[in-house]
Amino acid sequence: MFEFLSYEKDILTFIFLGIVLFLSAVTLFVLRIFIYYWDTPIVKANNRTVSFILLVSILLCFLSVLFFLGRPVDITCLLRQTSFGIFFSIGVSSVLAKTIKVCFAFKATNPGSFWSKWTSSNVSNYVVFLCSSVQVLICVTWLLVSPPYREFDHHSYPGKIIIQCNEGSVTAFYFMLGYMGFLAAVSFVLAFMVRTLPDSFNEAKYITFSMLVFCSVWIAMIPAYLSTTGKYMVAVEIFAILTSCSGILGCIFLPKIYILLFKPNLNSRKAVLERNKMKCIA
Repeated sequence: MFEFLSYEKDILTFIFLGIVLFLSAVTLFVLRIFIYYWDTPIVKANNRTVSFILLVSILLCFLSVLFFLGRPVDITCLLRQTSFGIFFSIGVSSVLAKTIKVCFAFKATNPGSFWSKWTSSNVSNYVVFLCSSVQVLICVTWLLVSPPYREFDHHSYPGKIIIQCNEGSVTAFYFMLGYMGFLAAVSFVLAFMVRTLPDSFNEAKYITFSMLVFCSVWIAMIPAYLSTTGKYMVAVEIFAILTSCSGILGCIFLPKIYILLFKPNLNSRKAVLERNKMKCIA
């Protein structure tokens, strides 16, 4: 008897598939709203290009879960971890770029400040490119040196043959996860430092919550991942991917979507300046 997350007889596979499709649809909806309100203050805040990249990377992370479902073959084993690692690193790099821009923006309040030149959108774009390029290099090296492959486990459960992906280099796998954790930790620390600043355009507190969700999920995932085998080990990682991506999507974007759809009067430069003034007086 073969064991894997089968589309034919495993209800868990259909549950994950339904969640992936639902979350992908939500992400596309958020992306559509952002494109529709592209020139408004709320969307312009904290670099709308980076926000767009972040949304696309979250969508691709959700879709990368499809590589984990179904009967493992060599190509899906090659793509499942590396695609997720690259897409998620692009997303976390985008969050880091947003955080850095918030930090620089509040340091550059004086005209001619040294920090002013670091608040341009180009700096955020460079941060996304450089940080995600490191993960791409890690994954490419992994595939060249010791790539994942399909294997058959005859020993874990008597009477069952587990069809699974051997990660090839366990060191490369944890190095990939560790690098994502490093980016998330840096984003969390920076966002936590500036979370109390006037928040009309300040995403710091939302980034803090999203990175807290990310770190909590993955810290809890590692012991659960190591203590399970077969399809349940895959299910643990899928759950971690979906939960952490949903945390980023919900914490960073849903507050803005709420304003765009239900509080349009707050989506103006005048309203933003008035709120900032009230917060500074308080």
